[in-house]
Amino acid sequence: MKLFSYLLLTLLILASCEEKKEVIEQPVNKTENKSLSLEGTWELIGYYNYQGNEVVNVFEANDDVQQIKMYTKGHFMWSKKVPKDSTEWHGFGTYVQTDSTLSETVKYGSAAMQNLTSVSDQFFYQLELDKNSYSQIVTDDEGYRIYSENYKRID
Repeated sequence: MKLFSYLLLTLLILASCEEKKEVIEQPVNKTENKSLSLEGTWELIGYYNYQGNEVVNVFEANDDVQQIKMYTKGHFMWSKKVPKDSTEWHGFGTYVQTDSTLSETVKYGSAAMQNLTSVSDQFFYQLELDKNSYSQIVTDDEGYRIYSENYKRID
């Protein structure tokens, strides 16, 4: 009987020594609230012309004319392939992105680009961005849309 009591007491002690498991809540990762980023590689898919903020013309890109734009942390680079034209188009610079605007400052580029930047090296756009596409939209002094370049993400 002493042996039975000793075993019972041992089992009770072991059962009472069971490790207490705490549930620790992990913080929720709220990536859905994070702003979208231009970082990556983009291909031009077309242009829109606007009149009174309404799209009036749509021009799709084709295989003969290709434009690729790449954004890294604070820098951008783009090049345009125009085989029927001997003019080269490419540029490099810095950019600042907000949720609804994009500003680019061209540091250097092709001769054709340098001609444009002799007037101003800064370009300001309205920005419409989602995960896999974006549009950079040129506006006039009153905020009316003039035209846009529309891109799809390729990387």
